[in-house]
Amino acid sequence: MIMSETHVVTNQVCPLENYNPAASPMLAEALIREGGEWGVDEVVALGALSGSTRAQRWGELADRNQPILRTHDRYGHRVDEVEYDPAYHELMTVAVGHGLHAAPWADERPGAHVVRAAKMSAWTPEPGHVCPISMTYAVVPALRHNPDLAAIYEPLLTSRSYDPELAVPATKMGITAGMSMTEKQGGSDVRAGTTAATPNGDGTYRLTGHKWFTSAPMSDIFLVLAQAPAGLSCFFLPRVLPDGTRNRMFLQRLKDKLGNHANASSEVEYDGATAWLVGEEGRGVPTIIEMVNLTRLDCTLGSATSMRTGLMQAVHHAQHRKAFGDYLIDQPLMRNVLADLAVEAEAATMLAMRMAGATDAAVRGDDREALLRRIGLAAAKYWVCKRATPHAGEAMECFGGNGYVEDSGMPRLYREAPLMGIWEGSGNVSALDTLRAMATRPECIEVLFDELGATAGLDPRLDAHVGGLRPQLEELDTAQYRARKIAEDISLALQGSLLVRHGHPAVAEAFLASRLGGAWGGAFGTLPTGLDLAPILERATIKG
Repeated sequence: MIMSETHVVTNQVCPLENYNPAASPMLAEALIREGGEWGVDEVVALGALSGSTRAQRWGELADRNQPILRTHDRYGHRVDEVEYDPAYHELMTVAVGHGLHAAPWADERPGAHVVRAAKMSAWTPEPGHVCPISMTYAVVPALRHNPDLAAIYEPLLTSRSYDPELAVPATKMGITAGMSMTEKQGGSDVRAGTTAATPNGDGTYRLTGHKWFTSAPMSDIFLVLAQAPAGLSCFFLPRVLPDGTRNRMFLQRLKDKLGNHANASSEVEYDGATAWLVGEEGRGVPTIIEMVNLTRLDCTLGSATSMRTGLMQAVHHAQHRKAFGDYLIDQPLMRNVLADLAVEAEAATMLAMRMAGATDAAVRGDDREALLRRIGLAAAKYWVCKRATPHAGEAMECFGGNGYVEDSGMPRLYREAPLMGIWEGSGNVSALDTLRAMATRPECIEVLFDELGATAGLDPRLDAHVGGLRPQLEELDTAQYRARKIAEDISLALQGSLLVRHGHPAVAEAFLASRLGGAWGGAFGTLPTGLDLAPILERATIKG
């Protein structure tokens, strides 16, 4: 049969597949710069799997076939189990096997947390399953507030074996962790929680109450905030008790979310659930806050990864799609848009990886880096995550109508983009935490300016921005009202400093001219004339 010419497909772009996200110079250079050079081969190997057709297919299936809650078995017994698509477990197996979870806590090499951060940024098939991976990473330092529990469970948390079955945690080869803090009446105001913790007299507590947002409810263990006799406290709660019985943690329903579909997020009732105290009674927030800070690092990394993913897809599309006689990539206005997206992605990646480097150093006892991380991560979590949503929208628009179709993958990226800004404290919480860092650890301000001082005199636009920053921090009367602008300006200063010191000159110039020099509009694609866009786009092009 001869096919009609109207059925011949032309000028449609082949899928972006069998590529390596770890080949991005933005990520590779940051990995080495922040002390993870020894992990380059590991990151590249994971990236090759990440961009493969097989892994991308896992991501599609895990997102499309959403988790199903099974509250009861066929005989009426409560089971409170979530059923996932097999592709979800494939993704989890790879993530745990490559050490994206808590593995760095068992690795004494400097840069272990940086290598793990780069792996998180190279593993891009589907973001939902990364939630339990992130919480498992973050739980370790908090759990160490109870050395007896840490001695038993930390080796299982750092194990590279993934076992999804519900069983006594101590009998498994490896376990995952979750976190249960927010309640319907409080949200980010966790001190408003009403879940009660009653001592049993044998060292355990009985937890009774509801939690409004508990993600990854099939995790083996959870850190839970509850009101003990001495105040809000942190507790260790296993899904299965040491005697093999199910703990009294009941899943009420799964959330119907905008995105993050592969990850089950649930409402939970504790009806006399058994738990163990972690840290001191009444010190729940200080105990669990390190877990929150580490998941905030992953939010920042996740948003930077989202930007690079959208950018790669948009550049690939523009390279292979023609309009008005030329490939999109060769048309001046599209080059402006793509280069602008590339500058944003590169600045975000550099800042996120700098915070990963500071985290690695802080874990190893570097007080200066701990202080820089305290103020820098709060600001970066606000700004980088805030930029992810418009970035995803613009990347999707580069496809035209094709980008609005689910098959392109761009709607999934767009739906996911706002999550990082909301998770672990929405924009206002992160901005206000930047102020809190300055109030509780005022020495972090001088550490910040010491970091920025490394580029003093190298560019007048950066100097002017940094020079205007200190008065903002000293004007305390209106600081809360201006908290978002303060967090933004701290982030821009750090991004500008990193680019001037370590970035490609063309990227640095575009950032300084637009973000700090004022030669920029209100949307992506408004870079000023006279910039060298070719190397910026070259760095954004995936080559293998």
